[in-house]
Amino acid sequence: MRRESQVVSLRAGSLAVKLSALAAVALLSGCSLFSSKKEVNPPAALLEFKQTLRTKTVWTASVGKAGNFVFSPVYAADSVFAAGADGTVTRLNAATGQTMWRISAGSLTAGVGSDGTTVAVVGEKGVVQAFDASGKSLWKASAPTEVLSAPAVGYGLVVVRSIDNRITAFDAESGARRWSILRPLPSLTLRTAPGIVLDSQSAYVALPGGRLSALALNNGGPRWEVAVGDPRGTTELERIADVSGVPALGVRDVCAVAYQGRIGCFDVGNGNVRWGKEFSSDSGVTLDDRYVFSADDKGGVTEFARDTGASMWHNTKLSYRRLSAPIAVGKAVAVGDYQGYIHFLSRDDGSFVARTSTDGSPIQVTPIAVGQNVVFQTQAGTLVALAAE
Repeated sequence: MRRESQVVSLRAGSLAVKLSALAAVALLSGCSLFSSKKEVNPPAALLEFKQTLRTKTVWTASVGKAGNFVFSPVYAADSVFAAGADGTVTRLNAATGQTMWRISAGSLTAGVGSDGTTVAVVGEKGVVQAFDASGKSLWKASAPTEVLSAPAVGYGLVVVRSIDNRITAFDAESGARRWSILRPLPSLTLRTAPGIVLDSQSAYVALPGGRLSALALNNGGPRWEVAVGDPRGTTELERIADVSGVPALGVRDVCAVAYQGRIGCFDVGNGNVRWGKEFSSDSGVTLDDRYVFSADDKGGVTEFARDTGASMWHNTKLSYRRLSAPIAVGKAVAVGDYQGYIHFLSRDDGSFVARTSTDGSPIQVTPIAVGQNVVFQTQAGTLVALAAE
């Protein structure tokens, strides 16, 4: 951690910092980091409803627990790759959940990233490890400081962002450092895992301070940078505006959301704003061909029109249940919560249409689309593939 910077957690189980800052953030987020008799913003009780959508658990699997870190699955080459803090890295058949291989990579702080050919994870002290498609070790390299976000893998590169706000690209075959760029770091940031997504031209990097940056893949040079959320307020806590989750990439646009900032979509070529709305989320954003989905920091789930940003519907009945990013599945939108429930909302009006439970542990990471299914990963390390019929 840089001496002049502080990292603040909004979610229980993450790194503790200044006592006063933690207490304030606990009040902001509605989660109790200290024992108390009454929560300021208690999570909404789950109401009964008539289930009108049939859901099916296609398969389940287990990987290591996430511990104090964030581990999300990735889909590539008809496989789901997943990892846990204990060093478990596994490749599963995306259709059946059958384990294709499982290896141990030592204690991990981030992962997994894969394009189906190279698999990358990050361990303690920023050690980046890469494996081939069969799980065989390829190389190890070092990032400057701790890495909390999953590596982005593709186009011959493994790209990581360390907590000093340096973005580093390694050659996927050899591990040689191809380029490195350091971005300014605000004095106070969330201990979350802002992600990176790649296309053939750029790495789109979510950054603290509310910035979304497009870096040229060949040399790391800046192509454009935009403000998703501008820091505002008189205190450092009020001025936190970090971009949350992994940017959602389309063919012509990339969408992102910031805590205490905005949600919006931007032109991939020049960063021009297509639309933006006041919004605050610490979980991220997803999209499909027509809509953009996000859960705000108060537990409201919103569907936006992808072309204009118009709000199509807003569900507030999961308030303060510390939601994951929502994702479209069939005729529904699915979102996980802090008790391991997965809620299915109608894509037409946001009403509840189904609910299922997992292992009771929080679902914090963005789920992934796998064909017609969606895959969630819990903090306890359960992977569950679901279909909505």
